[in-house]
Amino acid sequence: MRRRVLLTSTAAVALSPAIVRAQQPAMPVVGYLHSASSDPFTQAVAASFRAGLQEAGFTEGRNVAIEFAWADGHYDRLQALAEGLVRRPVSVIYATSLPSTLGARAATSTIPIVFVMGADPVALKIVDSLNRPGGNLTGVSHLYGTLGAKRLEILRELAPGAGLIAILSNPRNTNAPSHLAEIQQAADKLGQKIEVFTASSAEEIDSAYGNLVQHGAAALMIADDPFFTFRRAQQIELAARYRLPAIYPASDYVDAGGLATYGSDNRESARLAGGYVGRILKGAKPADLPVLQPTTFKLVLNLKAAKVIGLTIPPSILARADEVIE
Repeated sequence: MRRRVLLTSTAAVALSPAIVRAQQPAMPVVGYLHSASSDPFTQAVAASFRAGLQEAGFTEGRNVAIEFAWADGHYDRLQALAEGLVRRPVSVIYATSLPSTLGARAATSTIPIVFVMGADPVALKIVDSLNRPGGNLTGVSHLYGTLGAKRLEILRELAPGAGLIAILSNPRNTNAPSHLAEIQQAADKLGQKIEVFTASSAEEIDSAYGNLVQHGAAALMIADDPFFTFRRAQQIELAARYRLPAIYPASDYVDAGGLATYGSDNRESARLAGGYVGRILKGAKPADLPVLQPTTFKLVLNLKAAKVIGLTIPPSILARADEVIE
């Protein structure tokens, strides 16, 4: 009798769902490190990242988990957030911007990091080269920061009478000096006077717009910066209030009511990054995955925004636009 009871008890333990689950391999966790906050824009980009993961064979909740960490526009929080992901621990960190990448790199030299950034990762010594990144980082450089010269040319066409064009830059972004140097070089070639105004908080953005108007700026270029994207609604409202023609680094500004943008598709960059994360989860090494770069750039114009500030967009630039919002 005792033997039969023992066998029954053993069988029950063997079939216990809790024990079966415990014996299964743990689901990998991807750390999603973002310098801004969760909103419709960042969630749309996150959906593209999930699509890339799924193309690589990983579906959130089924065979991969995603741990989100939001800095709410405070770059100084990113390293601590990354360290929290490392302690979790996560299998891969997806860093959505240059500030996020720097925070993740400071937190770990062993966990793979896949980034998306507008900066040149080689110039910033984040990777050894585009083809052979080396180390534990690779990803997508969508070239937002390196397109400043082209945006300046477009802005001059949109506002040909602008004697002074203002550049709004975030001094806390590591990419700011190289971005501004490129714009200044382009301005010198074009004979265009520019002046740089800086902001790294919502209050400073308000002040910067007032100051640049007082200085006589008749048009504005917004530098590539995730905090600025986070505060895009504020900037679009200020540009409309001061009747400023403005060009932005990402199409999300124009979708939200901004005038013009020229650049690559950040959703496509997120999808590509998701694919890289999936490959790493399957065993690929970041050092062997070349840094990807976009091949398509779009000029998007918003006629509603032009009407608000009383601007007539020249037919020549309308004809070149890849997309026009009416």
